[in-house]
Amino acid sequence: MYDMEARHIIEALRSGIPSRAVGQYFSEARPKIMKEISDRLDAVCEQGKSGGMIISGKYGEGKTHLLNTVFNLAHSNNMVVSYLSLSKETPMDKLYLVYQKLIQNTYFPKRRQPGFMHELEKISANSPVANEMLLYGAKQLETDKLYYLFRSYLNTEDSDEKLLLQADLEGDFIANAPLKKIYRRIFNQPVKYNVNFTKTKHCGDYFAFMSHLFTQMGYHGWVILIDETELMGRLGKKARLNAYRNMAKFLMPDKNLESVFSIFALSASYAEDVIEAKHEYENLELIYPGEQESAKAVLDLLARAPQLLPLTRDEIHEILCKIQEFHGKAYDWMPNVSMDSLSEATQSGGYLLRTKIRAAIEFLDQLYQYGRAGKTTINELGEETFTEDVPLIEELE
Repeated sequence: MYDMEARHIIEALRSGIPSRAVGQYFSEARPKIMKEISDRLDAVCEQGKSGGMIISGKYGEGKTHLLNTVFNLAHSNNMVVSYLSLSKETPMDKLYLVYQKLIQNTYFPKRRQPGFMHELEKISANSPVANEMLLYGAKQLETDKLYYLFRSYLNTEDSDEKLLLQADLEGDFIANAPLKKIYRRIFNQPVKYNVNFTKTKHCGDYFAFMSHLFTQMGYHGWVILIDETELMGRLGKKARLNAYRNMAKFLMPDKNLESVFSIFALSASYAEDVIEAKHEYENLELIYPGEQESAKAVLDLLARAPQLLPLTRDEIHEILCKIQEFHGKAYDWMPNVSMDSLSEATQSGGYLLRTKIRAAIEFLDQLYQYGRAGKTTINELGEETFTEDVPLIEELE
């Protein structure tokens, strides 16, 4: 009988598209960096200590797979996970767009679909969690907008108002005037902001509010995974520098981010292609004299980000053993092939990890269908070449 979960794994590996399911079953590679990440997640869970890190690697060497492995590890630790790939529509220099996309891709443990409104709807007005969040919104943030918004959300009985307030919490920010009108209707009191909220300046309040909310709901923390970070390199000069300053909020967070751990993944060539070639340190001194500290610290981290090394022979063999096992389950057969033969079949796939995997699957496909296998020909995009140049965003559209 075919094993549909195994079939899903094989098809995901065949396509070369990273998958959370693949990350769940292929999680033993790169034990050193996974041990470091696991230890840091434990620190978040046990001590509430927020922080972040950057990983780099060549195209096809497993950065996204590593993020998917961390995704599953975080869920096993009862942590909320948000996953985002940067793009032209979601650039790192605009934090309010990053927040919106992250919230849209926020997954709670044991749930396959993203979203947090199902959890929010469990909170009733005057409950301990509600009272704590209202106090937090009123006293601990740069603005008190979220106090008025969350109190209105908890107490409105108007479905249209509730949807509007939900949309704001999900990053579709409503203007101040409609919120003031809703609050006055519900409580017959005026809204008096301590600071007028603007999404370009105060979006950090939402990240802080959500991080506190998740811990109050009983989760052990919030893991934020951001892929394709190298696309910052195609932003304009000032936008790139602002993106670094925004990254600092996650990599070197202040006390307002509670139990949050962030990982940024980017191309190994970023330091050479962007930081050096575009003279980022000089740009920083020119555009933000006297305000360089956080962005300079991020540039330093980007320049020395640990690079994912090619897998060892033993690690590759372990992956190939699992591929053989899953292929047998997926198609209900017993692959009778030595590890040396399977390993040799991957040599035609070039040196990228994903193409080695696809070559192994093609080899097993041929054995399954024809009882013998010729020379596999899989390579990356039909070529044996590799360039680390950061692609233009326009080319990805």
